[in-house]
Amino acid sequence: MAALQQTPITFQSRSPPPTQLITGTVAKLSFSGGLKLPKLTLKLRSKRTSRRGRGGGVLGAKMADSAAGSYANALADVAKSNETLEQTTADLEKIEKIFDDDAVYDFFVSPIVSEEKKRELVDEIVSSTGIQPHVANFLNILVDMKRIELIKDIVKEFEKVYNTLTDTELAVVTSVVKLESQHLAQIAKGVQRLTGAKNVRIKTVIDESLVAGFTIRYGNSGSKLIDMSVKKQLEDIAAQLEIGDIQLAV
Repeated sequence: MAALQQTPITFQSRSPPPTQLITGTVAKLSFSGGLKLPKLTLKLRSKRTSRRGRGGGVLGAKMADSAAGSYANALADVAKSNETLEQTTADLEKIEKIFDDDAVYDFFVSPIVSEEKKRELVDEIVSSTGIQPHVANFLNILVDMKRIELIKDIVKEFEKVYNTLTDTELAVVTSVVKLESQHLAQIAKGVQRLTGAKNVRIKTVIDESLVAGFTIRYGNSGSKLIDMSVKKQLEDIAAQLEIGDIQLAV
């Protein structure tokens, strides 16, 4: 597996000019969930504002990917230097789950929430998850540099770096219900035989739309798929019979 090459990045906190907002109707929003988020008063904008230096469309996406890769490599260097690569990976998985909550993500990327409030929430995340100090510091740096919106992409890029460094194949197993550990172990062995990887990491996803069975996605960016779900079987039957979607009676 080819090693990833990204532009090195040095962590230096900075305070860019405040974002200019177009004021409009005022709405009060409060968030609920595992974390206690402060109530916000948001000024809804009549049109979207742009931030200097951020590209749009395909170019913007490429720039974001490049930046996320640089941050991921920088964090991986720190983790390697203090021999916490495994634990840092586990910490980022916790962070990924937290930021999957739209309320949490929107809070951090909001331009009208102060950096102080965002750092307070970082402290609460650290307290509730027990993530390592250098990972907590990394989150605060992203807040200070106003790049916290990249956190999901950074997690994905870090995963690629980790897999390359450890010769690990990632397999995402999607099922209707949680699979037993022995079943996941069998799947890991199967993926290892298919790929020849030294190690296999399993990530599980629950998707009730599969009806029954499971799918396994692996390879570069999940390019290979093994679909053993009932949903796929029903779709194949429908295609062969040239009929529409088959609905199961409940």
